[in-house]
Amino acid sequence: MNILALVGDAFGGHGGIAQYNRDLFTALKVGGCAERIVVLPRQGRAGTPEPPDRVRQLGPRGKSCYPLAALRAAVAEGPFDVMFCGHLNLAPLAAMVSRLIGVPLWLQLHGWEAWEPTRAQAWAARHSTLITAVSRYTRRRFIRSVAIDPQRIRVLPNTVDEKFTPGPPPPSLVERYRLQGRRVLLTVGRLSPDERGKGHDKVIGALPQLIADHPDLVYLVVGDGGDRQRLAAAAKEGGVADHVLFAGAVASDELADHYRLATVFVMPSIQEGFGIAFLEAAGSGLIAIGGNRDGSVDPLADGAAGMIVDPTSPMQLVAAIESALAGQGPDPAQARRFRFENFGGHLRDLVTTHLLPPRVEAA
Repeated sequence: MNILALVGDAFGGHGGIAQYNRDLFTALKVGGCAERIVVLPRQGRAGTPEPPDRVRQLGPRGKSCYPLAALRAAVAEGPFDVMFCGHLNLAPLAAMVSRLIGVPLWLQLHGWEAWEPTRAQAWAARHSTLITAVSRYTRRRFIRSVAIDPQRIRVLPNTVDEKFTPGPPPPSLVERYRLQGRRVLLTVGRLSPDERGKGHDKVIGALPQLIADHPDLVYLVVGDGGDRQRLAAAAKEGGVADHVLFAGAVASDELADHYRLATVFVMPSIQEGFGIAFLEAAGSGLIAIGGNRDGSVDPLADGAAGMIVDPTSPMQLVAAIESALAGQGPDPAQARRFRFENFGGHLRDLVTTHLLPPRVEAA
């Protein structure tokens, strides 16, 4: 197949969706499902990691210029066999362009934006040949909102980079954050006002009770955004500012080492479409704690690969953290089911079944 991909971000971008797109395009090439992929991002920048061979990423066009750039790419960079749309917000545009050039549309669903789609997004979905969702939760919520054949919507969860492995805390980072003799609770995620459902404030709220029994405890927050000031104020108001460290945005080549600083990973979210950070934590050998009201249950394997709590219950959250600090919890190795080879195999099956034309046997 030759694929035109309309995405928010991919190679050189940050965040879980950009990483998902990179993994997807790499798996399509490695698995022999795609001959050529042209990627048009709406934002971000070119940079490392570089795209694989025969995957070409065009320069970002921005929101206002993006529709014209998509039309131009569809004509000038073709011919194409499939249009891939990496985010529901781009789906109406992708549906129109795919119909214009006469190719099937493959739509990808991620998180909360797919739980209550607009009428235009629902129209685009109904014109899609294949829809993949990162979690069972996102799939269920989308089916509940859009009248569509459920058989056309398949779950294709995130995968995890092999660089996330257990290891000793790097001395340079221990010194940077002054963590000598401290135990670390870790959350990795954007601090956006639109993503307050990730649960940072719930962890900060649990700290006074936890610190009473574990005075060496530190909460390390990796990620940045407009909600940082509010969270810092909440920590100060709760009397735990000395136990909360904001690391800010961390370079990709340092992220795995930040997981190695931690004793427990905790993100009691109510708005995760999936939560790739849970896989990164499990790959790093950490007991991970997440919520039971969103897509977090998928990377936590329904409790087999991590601890699941009601994120609205402070009592459950504290009890889970206490157990994890004591080393009592599920085996993080259960998350191995999300390795790249499994992701690639699942992807090949979906593409072969739903997008590739049936083979015609020679007479």
